[in-house]
Amino acid sequence: MFRLGISCFVLLLVCLPARPADKEPAGGIKVDKKKRTITVDAKVAPRKLEYLKGEIYPIEVIACWPHPKGKKAHETIVTFEAKPSAVHKALVDFGLKPGKPVKGEADHPPEGPEVDLFIEVAGADGKSKRLPIWKTLIDPKNGKPFPKNVKWRFTGSIQSKLDPNKPEMVYGADVTGTLVSIFPVTNRTVFQTNLTMKEEKYLKMETNPKVLPKEGTPVKLVIVVPRGK
Repeated sequence: MFRLGISCFVLLLVCLPARPADKEPAGGIKVDKKKRTITVDAKVAPRKLEYLKGEIYPIEVIACWPHPKGKKAHETIVTFEAKPSAVHKALVDFGLKPGKPVKGEADHPPEGPEVDLFIEVAGADGKSKRLPIWKTLIDPKNGKPFPKNVKWRFTGSIQSKLDPNKPEMVYGADVTGTLVSIFPVTNRTVFQTNLTMKEEKYLKMETNPKVLPKEGTPVKLVIVVPRGK
């Protein structure tokens, strides 16, 4: 009888639903409603990819999936593994409404509510520090940083087909793996800036090794949603 009771108790424990652990959401995304931040686990991206035979392209996006999944992995500051649509959902949960992305030459810049973006790195004292995006990029020809007045906008991604032979549509950024784009080189991204392709001709940027840690180093991409947005 005693053994039967123990068996029933163990069976009951197995059948009970597991209590959610107090861990970061799956996919390396952490949302802090009080601080109004979305933090994405990332790594400093390599600037040389073997398949490009050593050719280095100017930075056109801030964050995307690593090669070969990421379509822009050869021109990004950081790579990450999370789904871009999960970041989109977190922004909507903050009350933001996506705007309108742009691709290619257009007579107007991308639209959407503004957010602040930072790359969080470990300092020499072991404490983390947030770098605004403009500090992480430089013009290799003259050493000037990325313009401070560039705005980061939550445009949201267009929908696109995962399979061209099937009618089903999916969140486009979940196909390209692009999270943040500097120029409207793609509309399958979550964030774009207020820049157009006209500026792309003049802003040929490179990562700033003086402030960014070495390639492959874990960092955080921090999205701050200003109050009142």
